[in-house]
Amino acid sequence: MKRLLTLCLIMVAGAMQLAAQGIYDIRVKNDAGQEVSLSDYRGKVLLIVNTATRCGFTPQYEELEVLYKRYRDEGLEILDFPCNQFGQQAPGTIREIHEFCTANFDIQFPQFDKVDVNGPQASPLFTFLKSKQPFRGFNTADPTGKMMDNMLRKQDAAYDKKSDIKWNFTKFLVSRDGRVIARYEPTATVKDMELDIRTQLLTK
Repeated sequence: MKRLLTLCLIMVAGAMQLAAQGIYDIRVKNDAGQEVSLSDYRGKVLLIVNTATRCGFTPQYEELEVLYKRYRDEGLEILDFPCNQFGQQAPGTIREIHEFCTANFDIQFPQFDKVDVNGPQASPLFTFLKSKQPFRGFNTADPTGKMMDNMLRKQDAAYDKKSDIKWNFTKFLVSRDGRVIARYEPTATVKDMELDIRTQLLTK
């Protein structure tokens, strides 16, 4: 009983720490394995995305690079976190992934070390992002959204009740002052995101 109580207290303390934590308190590893504080990006508009190199959504790298070139001088940063949790579609080392992305899509935005985004080993960054912007569903009027909904519902009938990341290329928009403004599922188009990004860039 005492052990159970201690475990509960540890879990409560962890939840309280997460609640008190801001995005700029979080540290991540870059593609060279070095720790980076997200406070380095204070004052920037951030689009944070979990990616994969062998996914049907992988061509979104090209769209993300277009966005980056268009808005980086105005203060946009795209932070790319490869993740192998969805269909094992991000195999290889971070160096191999980076070489693939630069060779095929000429990406210039920063890539970080591979992470888990769900489960017990989930990156604290993605745990934080999910706590601020839970899953709100796919647009099932869109064929791709309907396909994703059908696929995931076969795996878990209650999948949409959980805030977990559902697939590769889920994106979170963070304001210049560190607020998590929006979450975009992988089926969202650049047009869906661009107006929100421009609005945040105009906010000083």
